[in-house]
Amino acid sequence: MVNKIYLKYLWLFLFAALAVFFTGCHPGPRKEVMKFSPLIKLKPGEYPLFIDTMDFESLSASIDQSLEYFKKVPLERQYQYGKDIYTAAHMIDSLGTFKAYLEKNPSTMALNKFIASDFIVYKVAGNEDGNVLFTGYFEPTYEGKIIKSAKYLYPLYSKPDDLLEIDLSKFSDKYKGNKNLIARVNDSTKKVVPYYSREQINSIENFALRSEPLVWLKNRVDRFFLEIQGSGRIDLGQGKTLRVHYAGTNGNKYRSIGRYLIEKNEILKENMSMQAIRTWLEFHPKRMDEVLLQNKSFVFFRQEEGGPYGSLGVEVTGFRSIATDKKIFPKGALCFMQAELPDKINIDPLKEWEKASFFVLNQDTGGAIKGPARADLFCGNGSYARFTAGHMNKFGRLFFLVLKQGGK
Repeated sequence: MVNKIYLKYLWLFLFAALAVFFTGCHPGPRKEVMKFSPLIKLKPGEYPLFIDTMDFESLSASIDQSLEYFKKVPLERQYQYGKDIYTAAHMIDSLGTFKAYLEKNPSTMALNKFIASDFIVYKVAGNEDGNVLFTGYFEPTYEGKIIKSAKYLYPLYSKPDDLLEIDLSKFSDKYKGNKNLIARVNDSTKKVVPYYSREQINSIENFALRSEPLVWLKNRVDRFFLEIQGSGRIDLGQGKTLRVHYAGTNGNKYRSIGRYLIEKNEILKENMSMQAIRTWLEFHPKRMDEVLLQNKSFVFFRQEEGGPYGSLGVEVTGFRSIATDKKIFPKGALCFMQAELPDKINIDPLKEWEKASFFVLNQDTGGAIKGPARADLFCGNGSYARFTAGHMNKFGRLFFLVLKQGGK
């Protein structure tokens, strides 16, 4: 149960916030408009060659998930691509038209003619070279137990009772679109302050009274990487599995421990991977606090069947869903990416990755995915997904597609 004292003083904070935020501000009607840039509109002669190296069945399944999202938002909500605006109703028509054409199992030539005739393509500006850096994430499986024991000591916490999420847009229109504040009420001063950092959460002996543990893991590093992935499966033994999903964070700033280890010359940039980080931590247990606590962000989870789920509240599909900066790119949109993937048959860290291109849907976001030159590919689960997500650090190109106004 939420501590009553937090509710008692929450209204004091809200009153103070009103005094600060409403000075000279008169809130007008809220516009359901989402603006995104930079997306460069291409002429048909500038379109890339659309070759999908995967099966259309998984693409159709991913399109269905985006359709589920768009059908839940107001049909008049607007999405802006450069100077062009499309409503959620048009996005539904766009995805439905594309999916219907896939059912014909078209050839590469036919697919490209269809896109050139009926769709507008926008290129993501990316970095100064026009490239986007693609990384990967996946759904891991770790060992755990429902009850704490000497072997299973590391709790996977649910969302704390004393964590407050403050939507400033409710106080003034000038704060619309800003990230919600994550806070708590200080027990002694009764003031609203930032929520506990990773180090503080780990040091509070009775934190479980604020946040009920869902499950206990046997490895601290497993818990950290589960936070990075945002969802996973917990192997409880005897054929039982628990699925956990992202429920929120402590609001503290995310910092990459991989980047920290590169800065400290512990791992070479060209050798950096999730596997490299885990190996380093296993060989340097006395420095684990130093490294893990560099990331003050802490993720809380919830138990839920199905998934994993992206930020749109729909299931993400392996190699068909990407995460981007939600402030820049349109949610749920159809995309086409050109990058590289490892050999599925011969998984070898030393083997060169092969060029690949395929359609994806923009269905997720992430704390580390910021700016116009970043995207994170969801790789599914299993050994190939783990390897790809752990080693993916490849530059490529990203495009957004949408049906022309009025259809054909």
